[in-house]
Amino acid sequence: MAYTSGSASFTPALVEIMEEAYERAGLEIRTGYEFRTGTRSLNLLTIEWANRGINLWTIQEGAIALNSNQAIYPLPSDTIDLLDHVVRQNNGTASTQTDINITRISESTYSTIPNKLANGRPIQVWINRQTAQTNTTSITVASTVLATDTSITLSSVVGLATTGFIQIDNEIISYTNVIGNVLTNCWRGQNGTTAALHNSGAAVIQQNLPCINVWPTPDAGGNYTFVYWRLRRLQDAGTGVNIEDIPFRLIPCLVAGLAYYIAIKKPEIPPERVAFLKADYEQQWLLASQEDRDKAADRYVPRQLFY
Repeated sequence: MAYTSGSASFTPALVEIMEEAYERAGLEIRTGYEFRTGTRSLNLLTIEWANRGINLWTIQEGAIALNSNQAIYPLPSDTIDLLDHVVRQNNGTASTQTDINITRISESTYSTIPNKLANGRPIQVWINRQTAQTNTTSITVASTVLATDTSITLSSVVGLATTGFIQIDNEIISYTNVIGNVLTNCWRGQNGTTAALHNSGAAVIQQNLPCINVWPTPDAGGNYTFVYWRLRRLQDAGTGVNIEDIPFRLIPCLVAGLAYYIAIKKPEIPPERVAFLKADYEQQWLLASQEDRDKAADRYVPRQLFY
């Protein structure tokens, strides 16, 4: 009498995914370079998926405590975009916690707000989708900065944005204005770092962090928290023993896409086989994307605006 395995845990490691993809392209992995170029293609493939639609398994909830008079707040560096967001009052208090809608606006709309530092309950948010890359500069701190300072004098501000983030030593700092060589309205210890003393001559690194800009800036005593649901990047392929940052149901699509990516780099692969691998990849993506979707009913709520 035959029995089933009793398990449902097949999750191939990276090296097995790579071998399967090469075999579909009619090739074999024979050198370390072929594994490295395959890993690079795999990372490019998963980046492409971020442009093809919402990857439901990468949605994460997060929260940012809003400070009085602070307009700009960093998001995790691997954030692609925010899907939904609310302003929560009295976070964690069961009897009075309230989620209030906050409207997403464009850069052009945010730029036309006359006073971006006006106080009140935040009702609008512009999401600035930066690259999260850092830029080294020749700028240094011009005088000692205490952990409580909200203005920082630099040797120069050439190349710095008029609003943004910098890193000094291990601390990330946000600022909302530049006057001469002085950064003003500085908010210390951003993005999980700690405010600290910095000596004159310390190097300044520009941080292009994805961030939110809320308006109005929170008023004192509001006890506001910005709660969001974000789409994060897929994790990198890693080494041969790692498994991929995807659900099991997307493994066939991953293998098909990698086989196509590998084939287009190999001149010895016949064009008709490349075309077949591309068609197979598109079919596998269609199957995967139809499954990886929110199956809840759509809900539309009319909203009236009065001027």
